[in-house]
Amino acid sequence: MNDILLKVRNFNVYYKSSEGDVHAVRDVNLDFMENTSYGIVGESGSGKTTLVMAILRLLGTDAKVTGDVIYEGVNLNDLKESEFRKYRWTDFSIVFQQAMNFLSPVHKIGKQLISIYTANGPTKNKKEAKEQILKTFKKVNLTENVFNMYPHELSGGMMQRVAISSAILLNPKFLVMDEATTALDIITEGRILDEIKLLEKDRDMTRVMITHDVSVVSSSTERVVVMYGGLILEEGKVGEVFLNPLHPYTKLLLESYPKINDEAKYLKSIKGGLPDLKSEYQGCVFYDRCPYRKESCRLNTPALVRHGDRSVACFLAEGVLDE
Repeated sequence: MNDILLKVRNFNVYYKSSEGDVHAVRDVNLDFMENTSYGIVGESGSGKTTLVMAILRLLGTDAKVTGDVIYEGVNLNDLKESEFRKYRWTDFSIVFQQAMNFLSPVHKIGKQLISIYTANGPTKNKKEAKEQILKTFKKVNLTENVFNMYPHELSGGMMQRVAISSAILLNPKFLVMDEATTALDIITEGRILDEIKLLEKDRDMTRVMITHDVSVVSSSTERVVVMYGGLILEEGKVGEVFLNPLHPYTKLLLESYPKINDEAKYLKSIKGGLPDLKSEYQGCVFYDRCPYRKESCRLNTPALVRHGDRSVACFLAEGVLDE
């Protein structure tokens, strides 16, 4: 069994707003294992990106973060920004969806990547840095001439590949991909994900995919985290969770996505809307939208409980979804 790479405990994120504090991530407890890939799924506003951005210390000053993030015996939340900086690129890295905003438009791509490598990598030698950059380009299907191009000369898909190459350049232990393959064609996406999976095994890297595409999670990750209303409702091996979801929200979320062999003309939708995150609620966060709800669900908040090799926050996890 793999060791724990990153331990998240009692983790909360609050935002200030004119109408009151928004409790965007609520009491998250989660272990990210070494050399393991994760998919984080849920509707927009469920807390997926906020959770990971808070872990990586990338939220703005309007956010308040509490709890612990333990990495190699160090609580990262206790560090000053200047102390945390040494972990960026080499230990933690991220690829965003909007790759066009990633690099300066007035400098060539190669020059900017060399700056990243020499500032954070094992050498200040620009020739060695270029060699490593070009090796990484090959992994994401980029030609060497991209090195001497400006960002505006590339398509959105090519820029996304540049962003991915920069993120894996220094072989981070923890790589986040936030909708990072959305702009790519399906062949390039598959090739890049295959290369990243090989890199994971080589470098004991943990990858976290934040995505709306359940098929990407199903085909390219080992474990899945299902979030709703800032809470984790279910976590486990992808195959087990997708084949036999224990939480009603997971079941309904999967039914809302199209399947290749599904002949239905209309997709199912989850009735109702997300909860008001400015309020502290009693009972299950999914109660108002749950077709399986009981009175006990309204009165009591279910804890995230282990069921074999997965966890689920539902009083009705045993058998009710087959009714």
